[in-house]
Amino acid sequence: MFITLLERIGRQAIEILEHTGRVVLLVGQTLASMRRSPNLRQVLRQMAHLGVDSLPIVALTMLFTGMVMTVQIAHEFIKYGAQSSVGGVVAIAMGRELSPVLTGVVAAGRVGAAITAEIGSMKVTEQIDALRVMATNPVAYLIVPRLIACVLMLPVLVIFADMIGTVGGYLVATLYAGINSFTFLHSIKVFAAVNDVTGGLVKSMFFGAIIAIIGCYKGLTTAEGAEGVGKATTGSVVASMILIFISNYFLSLILYR
Repeated sequence: MFITLLERIGRQAIEILEHTGRVVLLVGQTLASMRRSPNLRQVLRQMAHLGVDSLPIVALTMLFTGMVMTVQIAHEFIKYGAQSSVGGVVAIAMGRELSPVLTGVVAAGRVGAAITAEIGSMKVTEQIDALRVMATNPVAYLIVPRLIACVLMLPVLVIFADMIGTVGGYLVATLYAGINSFTFLHSIKVFAAVNDVTGGLVKSMFFGAIIAIIGCYKGLTTAEGAEGVGKATTGSVVASMILIFISNYFLSLILYR
């Protein structure tokens, strides 16, 4: 039984290393393909599909996140006479962690799944093989526009998320907790710094690259049939979220130490 357990662990470790190696190769091929000018029409189409269409769900998520966070901290801060720092705490939390991470998670669920399902469907219906027959590089045609769109649009979504989350906190602080409007806004000016926002934007660019690469890789390695597309889509979302949380830890160490 112990040997069987070791064999299972060994097989899973080899499988993880194989997937890691293939992802690294795909990243290398994508970067090499970016030396040529990308198809701007495809890039703009992907930016509209992956970025603009995600704005309503990101806005809803961050509005209630800012409201809930303020509900949790406002009365505690008032109890200890620190109500003059509520706005700053909400703005810093939004800019550094909550907006980039939650926007990345929402995008992984919506955008990453859509990328995998689309490319996976093309794989099982042999459309990607047809591209190769027509001398079209699938990496340049499919992956590069999605990577550029995700890397550019995630920071834009995070800027909206910062503003909407802070507005949610402002509404709860002034209407529910009774904190003066000037006190809330002045604390943002006193405590929050530019680095709190720019650091979150840098994180979101990494998260966008993770979502695009993992989504495309899972799509390109989809097994035959509709069941394979479903498994690849689920695997894409799970892998993207795990990598976002892991990379967020190391990026926070680098950006905010």
